[in-house]
Amino acid sequence: MMWLEVKKANAFDLICDDIASDKSISHRCAIFSLLSDRPSKIKNYLRAEDTLNTLKIVGQLGAEIEDDGDMLVITPPGEVKEPDDVLDCGNSGTAIRLFCGFLSAIDGHYVLSGDKYLRRRPMKRVTGPLSQIGAKIDGRDSANLAPLCIRGEKLKAFDYESPVASAQVKSAMILAALRADGTSTYKEPELTRDHTERMLRGMGANIESWDVITIEPANGPLEPLEITVPADPSSGFFFAVAASIVPRSRVVIKNVTLNPTRIEAYNVLQKMGAKIDFVERENRYEPIGDIEITYNGKLRATIVDERISWLIDELPALAIAMAVAEGKSVVKNAKELRVKESDRIHCVVEGLEACGIKCAEKEDGYEIEGGVFSSAEIDSCGDHRIAMSFAIAGLLADMRIKDVECIETSFPNFTHILQKITKVRQWR
Repeated sequence: MMWLEVKKANAFDLICDDIASDKSISHRCAIFSLLSDRPSKIKNYLRAEDTLNTLKIVGQLGAEIEDDGDMLVITPPGEVKEPDDVLDCGNSGTAIRLFCGFLSAIDGHYVLSGDKYLRRRPMKRVTGPLSQIGAKIDGRDSANLAPLCIRGEKLKAFDYESPVASAQVKSAMILAALRADGTSTYKEPELTRDHTERMLRGMGANIESWDVITIEPANGPLEPLEITVPADPSSGFFFAVAASIVPRSRVVIKNVTLNPTRIEAYNVLQKMGAKIDFVERENRYEPIGDIEITYNGKLRATIVDERISWLIDELPALAIAMAVAEGKSVVKNAKELRVKESDRIHCVVEGLEACGIKCAEKEDGYEIEGGVFSSAEIDSCGDHRIAMSFAIAGLLADMRIKDVECIETSFPNFTHILQKITKVRQWR
């Protein structure tokens, strides 16, 4: 087991031009390349465990992959090949759920699995609606737990209203709809990350997004991708929090997606008192630009109870900011946190209490009373976002965090960037 120790930091001024590439977009680039019949060209693909696992699966399905370290070229097969081994999604819920939607309509037999954490995560939210339109999916706990076995079938068009706000469920159903036997519609409780719709429209898919998403089946192969993956605002947010809680500090996060569904956590941090500026520089598949965050005095407590799907991944890091804000902060309507890589509601509260912060665990969130961090030893619960969030807390009081191998799954150079701010030590 690997440990990470982070020492208290002084004021810093950091230009981040090496934030990890966006994981959500990277996964989609690899998977969506299989929808074309010509090579897709992808720059700045995230080379982390999860996204490399997705790339490996694309290769197992018959694609040729060329990688010179700068440009990734994925040449799809004429027809998806039935693999001779299990498709290992590692720790990625995005990969396993999107592949469910994609493979359910393709002739062949496929087995999707992952690590011990992924095998505990609920899959019924995807396998259920897919089964209703003709998909043949089996697995543990009536196809709720991986490994999942898929036998590709012709799927029926659908009109589906999702009970959960989940970009993964939406994306799986859209991928299935592209091969269905007619026009499909998908309605979600609130708008979730819309990378799938944006990217597929850019590839020529007929998808309309209003209150209801309408998807026409693809008449043939889509256009190939030609994209530079932007930096991940979810990864950058750890350092945004750092700049907002360490006095006299500033960070500029370069070349990041400014998609409105991805920067809500920054808006919340701005509402709490941090000085934040957004500068858009281009807009093709995604709006891309820079985000500058400057310390602006003590933060104010806030209530987060809407647009939860827009900041679900950033809530653990936001909890660190809440822990030093004046007053009581509240997060609610966030029960989805319990079915991420860990039960993030429980793990956040447990970690903050270990640091001497007063908080209360609720079924759908938590309450945090702003205070002063004490040095502590934290269990990451095998969750990369819990590990990195408490590493940022270490900038205010020395932290020792155990089980941090998980950081490699999404942000391989996190500790390298952190070392530009303070002293960091890793050991086994």
